[in-house]
Amino acid sequence: RGLMPKQCPPPSSVAKLNFDLVFFVLCHGFLQFSQLMTSGYMKSSISTIERRFGLSSQTSGMVASFHEVGNTMLIIFVSYFGSRVHRPRVIGCGAILVSVAGLVISLPHFVSPPYEYDQFSFGKDFLEISIEILSPPSHGCPKESNVILILLLFGQTLLGIGGVPIQPFEILFFFLFCPGIIFAATALGPAIAFILGSFMLRFYVDIDKVSSAEVLITNKDPRWVGAWWLGFIFAAKMPKEVRTHRTTSKAEEASSRRSEMSSKKKQDLFPVVLLRNLKNPIFVMVVLAMVNLSAMIAGLSTFLAKFLEQQFTLSASMANMILGAINIPGAMLGIILGGAIMKSSNFSLQQATILCIFSMAFCTLFDVPLLFLGCPTQMIAGLDYSGSLTPESPCNCSLSFFNPVCGQDLMEYISPCFAGCTKLNINPITKAINYTECNCILVNGAIGYAKPGHCRSSCGHFLMPFILISQSIPNPVCIFLPSQIFLLRAFRSVKKQDKSFALGLQFLLLRLLAWLPAPMVYGSAIDTACLLWQYKCKKRASCRYYDHTRSCRCDVASSSQSCMHHTPPPGPLSWRVRDLKSGSTQTLVGPAQD
Repeated sequence: RGLMPKQCPPPSSVAKLNFDLVFFVLCHGFLQFSQLMTSGYMKSSISTIERRFGLSSQTSGMVASFHEVGNTMLIIFVSYFGSRVHRPRVIGCGAILVSVAGLVISLPHFVSPPYEYDQFSFGKDFLEISIEILSPPSHGCPKESNVILILLLFGQTLLGIGGVPIQPFEILFFFLFCPGIIFAATALGPAIAFILGSFMLRFYVDIDKVSSAEVLITNKDPRWVGAWWLGFIFAAKMPKEVRTHRTTSKAEEASSRRSEMSSKKKQDLFPVVLLRNLKNPIFVMVVLAMVNLSAMIAGLSTFLAKFLEQQFTLSASMANMILGAINIPGAMLGIILGGAIMKSSNFSLQQATILCIFSMAFCTLFDVPLLFLGCPTQMIAGLDYSGSLTPESPCNCSLSFFNPVCGQDLMEYISPCFAGCTKLNINPITKAINYTECNCILVNGAIGYAKPGHCRSSCGHFLMPFILISQSIPNPVCIFLPSQIFLLRAFRSVKKQDKSFALGLQFLLLRLLAWLPAPMVYGSAIDTACLLWQYKCKKRASCRYYDHTRSCRCDVASSSQSCMHHTPPPGPLSWRVRDLKSGSTQTLVGPAQD
């Protein structure tokens, strides 16, 4: 409009521009997928990393949340200068850092000695077994434990820094073109990450250091540690760059430079922009509502796979497969529906508020049955529920070694020694191990036997209802649909020149108040349910047994509480903003600033 015919670009240039836009959307979506897959893979491997390096849930939660430290340090400044820089180049630099971060996170595997699980000699008499379990580990207290933790934290920090340019720029770029589609990549990445984790954790952790013949346990054994590091290398080697070509003329470049210089002169000072956004009541209250929901998502996404492992005696690979194949697709559907609804429907603020209230109420009601679907804590010989272990075996068994066996009496023992077993039988064909003549196992007055591994869960029939209620499509949809509505509400409630900065401020608050502390808070809560700790070098390491009832109710209660507190702005404020726009022909969810 207002252009002379000679100033209009030729049709070929318009077609070229459309192709470049589609190509950029595809490349950026792939980058977003890759970055979130790397971040999600850490969550899928959290219980394995705990077992491998002897970390508590609180420490592993800190490792998982350290991704937000690097992101938080820079996101507000990158968003502030977002309109002044070449965004695709900044995004490309972030992609390189994401790739480097994946390699750094995998380094602890290469700098640490091979994994040594507690095992017993294959002697036929009780004395040989007792001598073996009383002998300390050969490598003693490794000095590289601090180095391993530093590498994990540094890699997570790099991953967070690499992701800084992605989300604020992506939403600003694609808000008017494909709402919900790029957001869906935020769920597709973790979905593939959990499925990838399910596949990688079936391989032994030291697959590059020992032969398969030397590994005498399977991935169903509680001592098993999978190849957690392989997924990070896979994500780091994914293509991070594409061939580019110049499409702009010199006149266009000069015009672009003049436009950038003009925008820089009009740009307000940082404190002014910050104060203006913090004084926006709709923006602040929407962000605070999102903080509460994000805290629940951050905590559960970090430890939900571990929760399934402990509650239903699943392997790490099976728990990850359940999350990747069932839970995440529901989240994707909720994200796409939220974007589609806000794009196609001219909802008023009141209508969007009612939709969010009904959605979160449905989420809360959906979680109530989960309080009654958890499994009881398994019966463990000699373990009282104050967290102390009193050996009932007269064999002077060591508490430092962990090789759980399930007795014929359905009682679990932390080692064959605690069961008083004196013989070890190995099937020459199947290689199955069976401990016999166990003096502490009496069945009908006769000495019984024990099989390696945890006792099978007595409430396995609860697994399918638990999955259908907590991880089928309705529950994730009712969580992620309002989150997308609130995200777009926040976007529409700020001035046009503040959109990039406001999105950066929003992500900063979400990270500081939700994504950074939530994994550590959830990890600390899970640690309070521990019944028996593993100790390494006189320091508390990972937990061996949990109180299932306490951990189940803690997770479900925190989820329901987050749902109930995820409320939109109050009524009077909503109506006041709506009155300001009563004369407008366009109905937006918040004041129009476009």
